[in-house]
Amino acid sequence: MGLSGEQKAEIYDRGYTVLRGLVPLPLAERARKAINHSLGEGIDPANLPTLRAQTYCPELRNSEVITDLFNATEAPSLAASVLGEGTFDLPTGGQIALRFPRADTEIPPFRPHLDGLPTATNGVTPGNIGSFTALVGVLLSDLPEPNSGNFAVLPGTHRSTAEYFREHGPKSFLDGFPKIDQPEPIHITGRSGDVVFCHYQLGHGIAPNVSPNIRYAVFFRLTHHNHHQDKEARLIDIWRDWPGMQDFVA
Repeated sequence: MGLSGEQKAEIYDRGYTVLRGLVPLPLAERARKAINHSLGEGIDPANLPTLRAQTYCPELRNSEVITDLFNATEAPSLAASVLGEGTFDLPTGGQIALRFPRADTEIPPFRPHLDGLPTATNGVTPGNIGSFTALVGVLLSDLPEPNSGNFAVLPGTHRSTAEYFREHGPKSFLDGFPKIDQPEPIHITGRSGDVVFCHYQLGHGIAPNVSPNIRYAVFFRLTHHNHHQDKEARLIDIWRDWPGMQDFVA
C-alpha cells in the first residue's frame, strides 16, 4: 500500500496530506485509555513546561500502546512509498501531545515553528539543528472544530522556508522561524484515528484550545538514514530524501 498520486501531489504542493481513518479505532482507544490512566496518577506542575515541549506521560512514550499507532498500521508502507523502502527505522517512541482547554476564550496570535530549534525545555542540544525528514501525527480524539488545540499548518511553507534558507544560509535556522509571508493557518480537524503526514519543513503550530475537551494526539518523527550526512543541505534541497516524490520534483 502506498500514497496515491493525489496524496503525493498534496505533499508536494501543500507540504502535508491527511489520511482519514488510517489507525484502527481500537488502537487509538487503547492508547487514549493508557494516557488517561497515566494522567490519573497525577502530574507535577513543576514538570509541565518540559512535558509540553517533549511529551506527556513519558513512561508510555516507548511502549507498544504508543508505537503500535504507527508500526501496527499501514503507516510504514505509506511512508516508504515516498521515503523509500528500508530508508528509515520504525519509531521506537512517540511524542504524546496533549493540549488542555484554556481558562478563557481568547484567541492569541498564531506562532508557527519548525521542530528542532533548541530551547530550554525541548531537549535539543544548543547550536544543533534537530531536523528530521517527515512528521506523522495521529489524532486520538475527535476534532470537529478549529480552535480546539488542533495541529495547525501553514500550507506551502516547506518551499518558502527552503528558499529562505537558500538566501540566508542554513544556519539561519537557529535564529527562529524564517521571516516569510505566512498564509492563514489551517487547523487540522478530523476523527480519532486520522493521520496527518507532513514534510519536516512545513511551518506548523498549535491552535488555541477554547473547547471543553483535551486534544489527544501522538507524533512520530521519521528520519531518512542519509539525513545526518548533511542536515544543513537538506534545509535547502528538501526532496533529497524523498525518492517517491521525484516525479513531482522533476
